Amino acid sequence: MAVRPEGAPCWADAMFTDVEGAKTFYGAVLGWTFGETSSEFGDYTQCYAEGKAVAAVVPPPPGREERSQWCLYLASPDAAATAGRIRGAGGDLLLEPMRVGDFGTMCLARDPSGVVFGVWQGDAHEGFEATAVPGAYCWAEVFTREPAASDAFFPAVFPYRARQMQDDQVDFRIFDLGGDPVLGRMAMTEDFPPEVPPYINVYFTVGDCDAAVARATGLGGVLRFGPVTTPFGRFAALSDPQGASFSVIDTTTTEGEMPKVTDVS
Repeated sequence: MAVRPEGAPCWADAMFTDVEGAKTFYGAVLGWTFGETSSEFGDYTQCYAEGKAVAAVVPPPPGREERSQWCLYLASPDAAATAGRIRGAGGDLLLEPMRVGDFGTMCLARDPSGVVFGVWQGDAHEGFEATAVPGAYCWAEVFTREPAASDAFFPAVFPYRARQMQDDQVDFRIFDLGGDPVLGRMAMTEDFPPEVPPYINVYFTVGDCDAAVARATGLGGVLRFGPVTTPFGRFAALSDPQGASFSVIDTTTTEGEMPKVTDVS
């Protein structure tokens, strides 16, 4: 597997108080199967789509039974150096760079607007074994109430080129690597309840968006937005029964013209 460029999304995991409940939910909604639980690494359990590792679920450590949330990891060739840039750009380190067996080195960080994300320096575990296929990661967006802070932070930490979408209805920015879009940034409006913290919304690919929504809501998930068909695909935003937000997207069903963007890097 080719090493991912610095700043590219490379892995996603989430903490769930009820891991078995999460496995039942995502297994039904996304078709995941699950590997053996690794007690050596905090009962970390990998999730598979068609036999390829695409995510992981894990119970929270004692005393951290907080709201469930998906965490996106961005690739780094040197987690310690990335951690230094995070501090220099005004971010916080929630977990200092830490070696995880022979799998790689990770850290957890928070941007100045409160968005939590991970950094992964892969070794034996390089990250996603599949993307953009049913059940696998496809896309992610930073949802922030302070877009200017996030817009300054992420390109200071990673080699992103920024482009602004020309749309009077939404404040949306795209971060590119080598000409390829890898991460979006959405400004949170008053439509978001004040108790919803800034976060990174992870999109998982599905073959049929409406069917996935029906499976999710039938198992106690909450439909937050959609389904709606866009030039990028038909997607919907959901929360699982434990409160973790995510989206599902069928990229084969599209409608309309691609929006215009302006280079602002």
